[in-house]
Amino acid sequence: MFLEFNIQDYLLPCLNKKIFGIDCPGCGIQRSVVHLVKGEFTEAFYLYPAIFTLVLLFAFILINKKLKLKHASKIIFTLAIINVLIISISYIIKMNFIFNL
Repeated sequence: MFLEFNIQDYLLPCLNKKIFGIDCPGCGIQRSVVHLVKGEFTEAFYLYPAIFTLVLLFAFILINKKLKLKHASKIIFTLAIINVLIISISYIIKMNFIFNL
């Protein structure tokens, strides 16, 4: 007997969307990771534009844990700011699209 495993059935629901009916700034990241793992990079970016810079940030943090790189804190801070900007801008665009502002 072959059981088909569907990861979509195990993703966490967005509490903000359930309560208020609108997406939160993190909505789409889980589905984006699923597409990224499948190699569907365009879909991953479409669902969550910050996915690639977040992966870069977390990869750099993990590498820095092992290698203790010079100027790591400045690089991590810069990557974090870039991610905050991407997440904020994409959320504003998404909300403008939803509410037709």
